[in-house]
Amino acid sequence: MNTRYLKIFSALAAIAFIFVARLSYLQLFTDRYALNAANTSIKIEYIIPQRGVIFDRNGKIMVGNQPAYEISFTQALMKPDFDTIGFCGLMKITKTDFINKIKGIKKEKYYSKLTPMTFIKDLRREDIARVQEIIFKYPAFSIVSRPQRQYEVSTSGNLLGYTNEVNERDIKKDSAYYLPGDFVGKSGVEKSYEKELRGIKGMKYIQKDIKLRSIGSYKNGSLDKDVVTGKDITLTIDYDLQRMAEEMLVNKHGAIVALDPNNGEILALATGPDIDPNLFTGPYKSKNLYALSKDTIFENKPTFDRSVQAAYPPGSTFKLLTALAGMQMGVMDEKTIFPCGGGFNYKGLRIKGHGGADPLIPAIQISSNCYFSHAYLAIMNKYPGNPSKGVDEWKEIMNSFGVGVFLNNDLAVGAKGRIPSGEFYEKRQKTLNKYSGKKDFKNWDQLATGAVFNGMGQGDILVTPLQLANYTAAIANKGWFYTPHIVKSIDGKPNPDPRFKKKHKTLVDPKHFDPVLKGMEAVVLRGTARGLKSNDFTQLAKTGTAQVPQGKDNSIYVMIAPADKPRIVVVAVMEHAGFGATWAGPACTVIAEKYITGDLKREHLYKKMTTSSFMPEYKRQWVADLKRKGLYVEPKPDSIKLKRIQDSLEFIKKQKAKLQKKIDEETKNNKTIKQ
Repeated sequence: MNTRYLKIFSALAAIAFIFVARLSYLQLFTDRYALNAANTSIKIEYIIPQRGVIFDRNGKIMVGNQPAYEISFTQALMKPDFDTIGFCGLMKITKTDFINKIKGIKKEKYYSKLTPMTFIKDLRREDIARVQEIIFKYPAFSIVSRPQRQYEVSTSGNLLGYTNEVNERDIKKDSAYYLPGDFVGKSGVEKSYEKELRGIKGMKYIQKDIKLRSIGSYKNGSLDKDVVTGKDITLTIDYDLQRMAEEMLVNKHGAIVALDPNNGEILALATGPDIDPNLFTGPYKSKNLYALSKDTIFENKPTFDRSVQAAYPPGSTFKLLTALAGMQMGVMDEKTIFPCGGGFNYKGLRIKGHGGADPLIPAIQISSNCYFSHAYLAIMNKYPGNPSKGVDEWKEIMNSFGVGVFLNNDLAVGAKGRIPSGEFYEKRQKTLNKYSGKKDFKNWDQLATGAVFNGMGQGDILVTPLQLANYTAAIANKGWFYTPHIVKSIDGKPNPDPRFKKKHKTLVDPKHFDPVLKGMEAVVLRGTARGLKSNDFTQLAKTGTAQVPQGKDNSIYVMIAPADKPRIVVVAVMEHAGFGATWAGPACTVIAEKYITGDLKREHLYKKMTTSSFMPEYKRQWVADLKRKGLYVEPKPDSIKLKRIQDSLEFIKKQKAKLQKKIDEETKNNKTIKQ
């Protein structure tokens, strides 16, 4: 035989042998084909595990479970003589409702005559008690118990998140686990730790007769799998602090974030407006979720987590990073004095400033716009004729503080904010050149492009409140931080995620942090935050009042306490509230005081925050915006209230007439009238 044909024959023989061996293995040593052959007589029943419980750092249960009930429908078990009227009476629905529900089920993508499909959800215990003794008459329908989340707190809906029925995208993402009717974490911790919380389904292989009635387990249950309960999770959150922060954000837009700078644990992550997580459960869950997503009046947006999704100009709090970058880049030091008499003057631009020609520490104390604008000019001009190179070097330093980049943490959502690059301004200069006729864009105009305002935290700088807290923690640690995270332990064991064990070092030399920290100390002792000084613990702080085009300034504050051995960093952003020390400052001070001393000693600050409202300002801005767009419609007066007001005015008018008549009569009789 030809050697060539021999090789081909040998290869075919080897392939044939592999196929035969594989087929023999599957048929003789596994149940794969046996199960497929018996597919019409052996069905899998899944046991849904309880989701893991969510605790705060002190052991308080924030999210638990409670049984929820639904009625399932299996078309294959439907009898020709089904008593529709009787079943509708049992379930307290109309015949039309029944027909529409069945039609809807049959239109679902994953519908099968043999698969139980959800007919009615979220039944109460009393409903189940009423039907469970009678539903056996209707074998196509059965009671299914599913664990449902039970919230033990009334705040922090965005942080905790919610579960809901899987959609097509969820099933495609993990088709090996999810089936129609299953629930999955949709937001918050429920989403980011879904695999830990959901557990593992139990499986039972049940033999069925020709009428799909159970006749026992297959192979005595040897193929069954036990259900595994979801893992319990302990958050880094201190719920006492979280609740206080949420209460101080009522009737306000903004966020309060507290971190432990020693390990990156998030102690509070509050956003305003807040959501009561109990709206995520019960028969009206879908309506509540829809209403929350559509609540945009006065730009409320309660499902928008401002603590991690909103990016704000950081205002004067950013001056701390400007100083650090300037010293690291060698364009200034703590003794550098810039020409600040009468404010900042540059190419015809004049910005009013505080103080005069001062070095760094007094400039931080009084929050000198002039000083830090000059510092940023020095950064941009480090490489003459090439401002992009200076900006890119600065940007790299900023990114090392976790600003302008995603923090890569365990939160379900987040924004990276914005730290502009040299290319960013080159593109802007190109746009300006279209109108000016200039061609050079590499040596871009630092004033015309708006870059000059970055030094004082305005311009093109945007940071989230969590980033604000993170870079403050890096300052407290003199140049390093751990990635902020929300989960402390899983099933009683420390969070194993390696992302939260790595110490990130900034690009700033530790020696440059001392003058900045001294400046923050001066802010509290004799500067813009002196009114918030505590007698119980030392503080380092920086106020911020960020200008925004919509209306009043944003109030911003960053704080480190105690000064010698920092245990907590607190930041607050209050939209359109005014000065940083007036509103954001008290919120931070209250949180730090509660955490460090265990008590609320300055209750007047807490009361000030919980009783104040910025809604009138939000309403004014909202109405003004609608008017600009030509969408505003004057509200019609309430007819009932208007009628009451008209009746009251008419009554007053009659009473006034009677009184006048009496006065006239008394005057006629020359008597003394007392009114």
